[in-house]
Amino acid sequence: MMHVGLTGGVASGKSVVAAQLAKLGAVLIDADKLAREVVAPGTPGLEAIREAFGEDVFAADGSLDRAALGALVFGDEAQRLKLNAIVHPLVRAEANRLRAGAAEAAVVVEDIPLLVESGQADRFDVVIVVQAPRAERIRRMVEDRGWSEAEALSRMAAQASDADRAAIADHLLKNDGTLEELQAQVAELFTKGLNR
Repeated sequence: MMHVGLTGGVASGKSVVAAQLAKLGAVLIDADKLAREVVAPGTPGLEAIREAFGEDVFAADGSLDRAALGALVFGDEAQRLKLNAIVHPLVRAEANRLRAGAAEAAVVVEDIPLLVESGQADRFDVVIVVQAPRAERIRRMVEDRGWSEAEALSRMAAQASDADRAAIADHLLKNDGTLEELQAQVAELFTKGLNR
């Protein structure tokens, strides 16, 4: 089994790379998806968030109000660290369970937006980092996701820098061209560097 960590800043194109790797045959474990699952209604994770942050981050129906929680944690590092201390261990436990179920010859890719920030680089055989120009990332967040420029900048500021991510990369994919060019980079990496 080859255990691969995949990361990149918000709106860098990491999701495109993850989807392409899965299409090529990798087993994909999506940390964002797991992060939603471990705080679903009725889970211990959701109750831990209620205890830590109170009712202000919950909708009237008792579900997590992600926008309210995001507004709280992306502007306050102490609050973000508190949330990460709840969610990250739950996500890692579920990711480990999924990885243990993969075939022995599999390429298992864990898509982890906060891989650098959570100090997990040493858990992987290989780390892939996706980077895109700052201005393009901001444009994507504003135009494609409907965020304000201030929200986009706040999200970027809450994450590791491009230099920090590049420092832990075994493979650095530059997403500064077309979608097809990025997919071609991924296919070449998978064939020559991952699928041994």
